[in-house]
Amino acid sequence: MSPEKMVIMANQIATFFKTQPGDDQLDRFAAHINDFWEPRMRRQLLDHIAAGGAGLETLVIEASGRISEPVE
Repeated sequence: MSPEKMVIMANQIATFFKTQPGDDQLDRFAAHINDFWEPRMRRQLLDHIAAGGAGLETLVIEASGRISEPVE
């Protein structure tokens, strides 16, 4: 998928979880990505974050350590 589309999708999910009550938004965002994004999408997101994470919400970047590395 295009990097722009991936950033938009990740930010939309982050925006949703930021509005939810509680203090576990990072865990819930990462769980959603782990459960619903296929390995290639997770790899693309993690690579984008490693390259600086341009355009991504802070929550996405902060949750990156909780996103499962895809098995190659």
